[in-house]
Amino acid sequence: MSELDLRLSTATVQDTGSFRLVELPPELYQIIESSEKTSLFIKGHPTEDAVLCTSEKTYSVRSVVLSNTVLVVTPSRSDPDGTVHIRDQLHEILELAPVVPKLHKLSILLRDMEYDEGDEDRQGHVISYIHKAAVSKYSYEQARSEIQASEAEFVRGLKERRILVLEGQLRPIAPAHLSTILELLLNYLISLSLSYQAAAVEELVSVLSDEHEIPRAVSNQVISWFGDVKEGLWKMDADAVIRELGVGILRHHRHNPISENEFLKKWKSVVGDTFESSVKLTLLSGDYLRNLSSNGEEATLTYFPSSTLPVDPAARFVELFLTRQRWKHEEIEPFLLDIAVNSKERDKLLLKHARALTDTEGVWYTARVSYNN
Repeated sequence: MSELDLRLSTATVQDTGSFRLVELPPELYQIIESSEKTSLFIKGHPTEDAVLCTSEKTYSVRSVVLSNTVLVVTPSRSDPDGTVHIRDQLHEILELAPVVPKLHKLSILLRDMEYDEGDEDRQGHVISYIHKAAVSKYSYEQARSEIQASEAEFVRGLKERRILVLEGQLRPIAPAHLSTILELLLNYLISLSLSYQAAAVEELVSVLSDEHEIPRAVSNQVISWFGDVKEGLWKMDADAVIRELGVGILRHHRHNPISENEFLKKWKSVVGDTFESSVKLTLLSGDYLRNLSSNGEEATLTYFPSSTLPVDPAARFVELFLTRQRWKHEEIEPFLLDIAVNSKERDKLLLKHARALTDTEGVWYTARVSYNN
C-alpha cells in the first residue's frame, strides 16, 4: 500500500460541514451510473423529514452515526501522487430507503376546491373564478414542487385521487359528478355503437359537451383516468370504471349498511347489461367492510375507505383494531397497501403491530395491545 502525506487544507475551515456521504440503494446506484441523464431532488418543508426523489421513486433520508470518523480528502495540486489535503471530517452517513410517497397532503391542501356539476357554467371563466377565491388557489406546479413524491408518483397520485388540472389549477372532481360522467360514457358507448376497446375520444367528448355541457378539458381527463388513449382511440379499463361506479353507490352507506344482494343489484343496474357480468366485490377491496348477520345468513356492506385512514402505521392499526377486533389476512391487507412500498414491508408492519392467531377458520390478526372502543 502506498503511503500518503496527510495535510490540513487551507480550505478546511470553510469546507467543514459542506460534505455529506450518501449510501445508495443498488437500484439508485445503477440509475446514477447509467449513461442516461438523471435528476435527483430533495423535497420537504422545514417541518417535514426530507425525502430524495428520482423521476420514478421516493426515498427517505435518514442520518446514521458512524463509529469511526471518515475524512474527505483531495489530492494536492503540487504533489498529487504523494500528498492529500483534509477537507472535512464526517461522523455520519445519509441512508436512503424506498418509501411511500406522501400524497395524502393533497386531500388537505385541496379541501373546499372540489369541481362539481355546478361549475360547468363557470368553466369559461375559471381564471376569474379562481381569482375571486384566491385562498383556494393551488396550482399544479406548486403542488409538484411541494408534495414529497417523484414526478411519476405525483402524476399517478392525481389520477388515482381523481384530481383535475384546469387552467393550471388542481380541482378534485366531486364523486357524484364523476359517477354521472362515467354513466354517460357507458350509455353513449352503447347508443353510438362504439367498442369500449377502441372508442373515438373526439366523438365521446363532443357529445358530452354538446348535450350535457361537460367541458372538454374535464371529459378528456376523465377518459384518460379510466384506460389508455392512443391515436384518438380510448381503450377503456372496464374494471376501473365498474369499480368507480360501485364505490359511488357504496359511498352512501358509511353509517347505514346495505344488504350485499341489494348493493350488487344496484351496481349491476348502473353498469348496464354489457358489463354486469364483470361486477364483483373484489374490485372494491380496501373500500368496504363485509359483516354477517347473527344467524350468518345475510351479509351487509359498509363503506370503509382506506384513503380516509391515518397514514401513520401505528395510528392506522389502532383505527383498524378499534373497528374490528380481529382480521383475516385477506381482509386487512387491502387497508395496508397505501402505507407500505411492497409486501415485505406490509409483513413487517403486521409483525410489529399485530399478533397472528390460528384456529379452525385459519389465521387471524389481533392487536398486540388492548384498545378501548
